Amino acid sequence: MTVDPISLAVFRSRFESVAEEMGVTLRRAAFSPNIRERLDFSCAVFDSQARMIAQAAHIPVHLGSMPASVDHAVRAFGGSNGAFQQGDVVVLNDPYRGGTHLPDITMVSPVIAGGEVAYFVASRAHHADVGGMSPGSLPLSSELYQEGIIIPPVKLMYSGWINEGVLELIKANTRAPEERVGDLEAQLAAHRAGERRMLGLLADHGIENTYNHAAALRIYSQRMTEAVIESIPDGEYSFEDALEGDGQHEFQIPIRVKIRVMGAAMIVDFTGSAPQVMGNVNAVEAIVHSATWYCVRLLAEDDIPVNQGCFEPVTVITESGSVLNPHFPAAVAVGNTETGQRVVDVVLGALAQALPDKIPAASQGTMNNVTIGGILNGRQFVYYETIAGGHGAGPLGDGISGRHSHMTNTLNTPV
Repeated sequence: MTVDPISLAVFRSRFESVAEEMGVTLRRAAFSPNIRERLDFSCAVFDSQARMIAQAAHIPVHLGSMPASVDHAVRAFGGSNGAFQQGDVVVLNDPYRGGTHLPDITMVSPVIAGGEVAYFVASRAHHADVGGMSPGSLPLSSELYQEGIIIPPVKLMYSGWINEGVLELIKANTRAPEERVGDLEAQLAAHRAGERRMLGLLADHGIENTYNHAAALRIYSQRMTEAVIESIPDGEYSFEDALEGDGQHEFQIPIRVKIRVMGAAMIVDFTGSAPQVMGNVNAVEAIVHSATWYCVRLLAEDDIPVNQGCFEPVTVITESGSVLNPHFPAAVAVGNTETGQRVVDVVLGALAQALPDKIPAASQGTMNNVTIGGILNGRQFVYYETIAGGHGAGPLGDGISGRHSHMTNTLNTPV
């Protein structure tokens, strides 16, 4: 398969523009300030084997973990050759099936051409409340069941028709049902836009041609990522940090990493990190993978297309039953927002030993979540926000105050 650089750049732009248009549609149609104003959502395009081929510049923790959710969603319905029809939309939020925490609801829909699944489009959006012990669905929990409704891969739409039973179940388990429906419908609108754009691309260039260019983009990204890893001196680099408590009690929860660089390959091993805890700071494996890949991507000086190829040279190891790979139904509500940020700190801390002239100091190490809820004028309301903190100084400049950093890429909510 030979693809010239110009056509590769054109197809990269076409694929990425699909994800970007999905994001624009989702923002414009959303009901909640968290999605409409803070932009707490992400969109991406996947091939028929659930491999990511393009994403928009949205939320790092979403985009690095979304491939696992898409894979679970596709396999739940028999793979790309299974029970998919045009207009189907699978919905899920289970952190133990590729999710991050329950408020992040993922949708996956097929793009069917020539009677078969050619691609999938996917979105993930943070919904301000999905039930649980407290408004905002980030409670001081000790098990997942306390954090909100758990949605396994189910079809929210069949052939373009809403599955009212699933929708009613979600509405019955949130404090703001009208807002949830509005945001879910915004995601569905984004998927219709993505499907329409992908079908237009297939009509212009054909299935085989788009497949070839998608594969070439993955190979290109893998080689570029391998070149980044090769720029790191071979060796072993270790670092550790700790969380100061689990939301239930104050105690040290160590996070340890050992990075081995061998030519164009990297192994990032978190063996030795703390066992899973009773509180809600446990981070599911998808978050750890996402944070690790994000750190490697930071090292790239060139503009590398972000797709499945970027992940191939990096092996991530976590211990089952640890705070970075807990057993179901361990609580995980802030493993995304707190522990994921600390994983970035330890990976960058290890890489700083190899690349002291590139790696910045640690940042705030948290997303500073604020959730507010109550009853106003006889109706329940929920407000969710993350408060920006400091971004670490680096070899080329001072740090920055009031900046969302690392695994979040959101704005604040305007008053």
